[in-house]
Amino acid sequence: MTDEALDTNGPADAATPPAFVGRRRELKELRDDIARTGLDTLSGRKAKAPRARVLLVAGRPGSGRTALAEEFARQTAPDYPGGLLRARLTTPGGERVPAERTARELLEALGEPTPPGADGDELTSALRAALAGRRVLLLLDDAADAEQVDPLLPDDGDCLVVATAEGPLTGIPDVRPCTLGGLDTPAAVEFLTARIGSVRVTVDPRAAETLAEECAGQPAALALAGGWLAAHPKASVADVAKQLHDMPAERGALARTFRLVYASLPAPAQRTLRLLPLAPAGAVDAHTASALAGCSVAAAQSTLEDFAALALVRPAADGRYLLPGCLVPLLRALLETKERPAEVQLARARMLERTVRLLQSCLAVIEPDGDEGEGAGSPLPGVPAPGGRSAAPPRALRFPDARAAGAWLDGRLPVLTAAARLAVADGELDTLARRLVAALVRALAAHRGTEAAAPELYGLHGLVLDVAERRGLHRERAAALLNLGDLDHGTGRTRAALDRYRAALDAGRAANDPYATGRAMESVGGAYQELGDWHRAADWFGRALAQSLSRGERADEARLNGRLGSVHTYAGRYGEALRCWRSAAAGYRKLADVPGRARALSEMARVQEYAGRPEESLHTCRAAIDLAREAGDQRLQAALELRLADTLDRLGDPAAARLHRAAADRLLGDDPAACEIRSASG
Repeated sequence: MTDEALDTNGPADAATPPAFVGRRRELKELRDDIARTGLDTLSGRKAKAPRARVLLVAGRPGSGRTALAEEFARQTAPDYPGGLLRARLTTPGGERVPAERTARELLEALGEPTPPGADGDELTSALRAALAGRRVLLLLDDAADAEQVDPLLPDDGDCLVVATAEGPLTGIPDVRPCTLGGLDTPAAVEFLTARIGSVRVTVDPRAAETLAEECAGQPAALALAGGWLAAHPKASVADVAKQLHDMPAERGALARTFRLVYASLPAPAQRTLRLLPLAPAGAVDAHTASALAGCSVAAAQSTLEDFAALALVRPAADGRYLLPGCLVPLLRALLETKERPAEVQLARARMLERTVRLLQSCLAVIEPDGDEGEGAGSPLPGVPAPGGRSAAPPRALRFPDARAAGAWLDGRLPVLTAAARLAVADGELDTLARRLVAALVRALAAHRGTEAAAPELYGLHGLVLDVAERRGLHRERAAALLNLGDLDHGTGRTRAALDRYRAALDAGRAANDPYATGRAMESVGGAYQELGDWHRAADWFGRALAQSLSRGERADEARLNGRLGSVHTYAGRYGEALRCWRSAAAGYRKLADVPGRARALSEMARVQEYAGRPEESLHTCRAAIDLAREAGDQRLQAALELRLADTLDRLGDPAAARLHRAAADRLLGDDPAACEIRSASG
């Protein structure tokens, strides 16, 4: 909960929190701590390596530790031209955020690439490298222990790290915590004045001091009491202080103030509030609240605005509200005692279903002509691919255009991925979890492209794998393993990809799924090809080809013949390579695939040249040029013209060679790839 400040003209607007007040002593202590002599210097030892100074703000939830850290960062940021970076290390529900996830988020904030599937050590090392020489201020909020903080510390003495935690970070040397208690009485009264205006405080200043004492000077409790008074303009400050005083003292100031506010809510609002801890990442918008409570979006929006005025939620960007972490334990206790488990599960299911429908609507705008129905590139076999156009979504779920849909997806991505993780962890909503992941995968791939979205996709396919392994879903397991293997392969982790592909092959066989089996065989062959093991690559491509032949899949046959031809070419087995490329060309001819046939003949000409048969290469190359011209592929046609020119040079006909090079130059023109094509030909 944030410390808030004085507004002597009247109550603060709930949507615009007042500025910071109080904590002057603590702010001075933190500023002095930056330049404090370290323990290594005092003892005469020199540190092994310069590391960032770590300042710690320690205090119980609701003490205003985050607000103090943010205010200190605001005041200190001009001294750190490298920028201010923020990360939250504990979710509002109390779960630790893994260091690798935090490192990835910080790297993305710095604009640094984050390879999909990179482990924690790789990511934290990349983060330290990215921070080197930047002189940044790093704010790490709500750390659970030193193990979360230490991997993120910059190896640069010019950087500064400000961490908040409930207690000391034992294990990080030379950290002296700035421990927070409650606000002093003048600051607490100033805080209340900002909430309710000066009139009621001026009328009875002693009552305001008493209320501050009943709230123990805790900013979170003061914010709740001030919000209640602002919502009840006829109530006196003394009445609120007396109500809090009469409550059982063992509950604590925050719990008593929360009970006062909660009891004043109508029953529907109480139920909505109890269900908010189910929201992923503690972020709530009108759609989330509407789905959880089973009410209209307009009613949910109005309720959230009322909650913000009462300091039960905090306004954030894009119409969202954040649930204060200090209130989550109180709300969870109410949820467990007031709601039946079946009702809680139903509310969670409604929320996930709403998220799926929003993602489908997002995809429909971003990719209006995308494939529909089951299959068609669905990341999960057996799960309908989102984005069908059979019925338009309700008006409340529609996006006005692709730009708005993309902005929504980018802004909500952390919450959407948190929703997917929670759905998978639940274990009772696996069908919804799979649909949610499928919708998110397709929307991300359509919006950012598969390569740009690879880091997020890697984690999502990992969630699918968790569900598939838990439920014994062999087809889904095969699909997830293949997707993960492709991402590993694309980032150079070929050995890891090979293991994934082999596991996918086993899963495909267990599912009796010929598509997954054939795809896995081909992928295993591709991994061995990348590793330069031509014998094994040819063996696995051959197995995949045999399966395609048995099923009469002509397109796969032609492609696999081409892959076999490439492997045999690399291995120097030119006779076998030519047989494969002839079969590929014949297959493309049967499919009436002119571009495919042109490429196959082009490779045939290359192999004939390597095999010392230039006359045959010349004849094949001319046939390929005709097909490339028919297909309208000028770049391929130009590359073939250059190859033909090289062959003519070797056959002793330089005049004809010059003619073909001139033809290639005309075809390439100002093509940026012209140099590359000429270099490849040479």
